[in-house]
Amino acid sequence: MLNPELLASFLFASFIIAIAPGPSNAFLMAQTFTNGRAAGMQSAFGFALGGVVHTLFAVIGLSAILKASETAYTTVQYLGAAYLAYLGIRTFKDTLSKSNECDEEKPHVSNKKQQNVMFQAMMTEVLNPKVALFFIAFIPQFVDQSLSTSTTVQLAMFGLLYPILAFPIDCVYVYSGDKIAGYFRAHPSAPIWIDRISAFIFIALAINLLL
Repeated sequence: MLNPELLASFLFASFIIAIAPGPSNAFLMAQTFTNGRAAGMQSAFGFALGGVVHTLFAVIGLSAILKASETAYTTVQYLGAAYLAYLGIRTFKDTLSKSNECDEEKPHVSNKKQQNVMFQAMMTEVLNPKVALFFIAFIPQFVDQSLSTSTTVQLAMFGLLYPILAFPIDCVYVYSGDKIAGYFRAHPSAPIWIDRISAFIFIALAINLLL
């Protein structure tokens, strides 16, 4: 069992954090604009899986290593930034090959490959040390050590509750993004520019991760 008052506080705080615009929301919108609602939903599920991974890390203490070791933190930080930069460069590179192939008879959804979108989102979340520190600093505040339920179990329950709560909110972002993107996709050259904007977002997220 969890402390009801602390649980209510956790749900409220998590809701505020989940709806606040951030890197994960930008990634969701970029994938939705580029590849459509299905890719956006895959990204949302990938972020949820990433939250589960961070919960496991927090419970077994691996995330604490990132907090204690500057070298470990920096290593994961650069890996995450490099991965996002790679996604951005690859996306932009794809637009160059498509710029001379603007086919007005193509479906309105961008023709960029949608492979491994869920994996990309999960790795973006897992390789973000700021998320790991979020789980370390945020979740323990709601653990009640006076309860018979062990601290480890409470950490795991709170850690798993966050992605469960965030997932439907992410879905709202995806749905809204798809509606907006639908307007732009009506124009023949729109998919190329949508991809280029997405590439910029990925690279901007990589820079943000290093700040």
